[in-house]
Amino acid sequence: MEIISQSPVATVVFLFILATSIYAFYANPTLLRKLMLHPFSIHRNRKLYGLLSSGFAHADWNHLLFNSFTFFFFAFELERIIGHWQFAVIYFGGLFLSDISTIIKYKNNTGYYSLGASGAISAVLFSYILFLPLTKIYLFIIPIGIPAYIFAGLYLSYCYVAAKKAADHINHDAHFWGALAGVVLTILLMPKVITHFLEQVLRQ
Repeated sequence: MEIISQSPVATVVFLFILATSIYAFYANPTLLRKLMLHPFSIHRNRKLYGLLSSGFAHADWNHLLFNSFTFFFFAFELERIIGHWQFAVIYFGGLFLSDISTIIKYKNNTGYYSLGASGAISAVLFSYILFLPLTKIYLFIIPIGIPAYIFAGLYLSYCYVAAKKAADHINHDAHFWGALAGVVLTILLMPKVITHFLEQVLRQ
């Protein structure tokens, strides 16, 4: 299939996320807890694998479907744009870097666990936006497409405020820092993307 040959890294990651999450849902529910990021343990050099494994597990079907939907529409195209190893750097770099603030924030909280690919997917999304800032992004609650660069500002603002309030069980810190990691890593890999982004936004 063309999508596999053009985006092999995204394909493998996508399938592994689906397989790991669904297996944990049905075949081995106790595995889910083991795969989670546990800042208390990681700060004490235990369960370091959680930095990686937490990005391939999800809390429930809604969590998995939302992340899979976002990954599908942006990750495959991004890999075609920037290349295979570059995509891997964005994805896994975003995954690891998005966890840092969570580890620092909850390093002394024995009961805090986190899971999901949202930090890495936020990195992918924001890398994509740097290349295609005028792409329309549609939200479930808003039937009108929003230019990607405007969505980026709204997304970061929401994540920052939501992380401060901490009124739900969503790791908004990972979303926020994952998005910023995606921007920084993309610029480091391809500095000319800054000029490209500004030209696209200012030319409209």
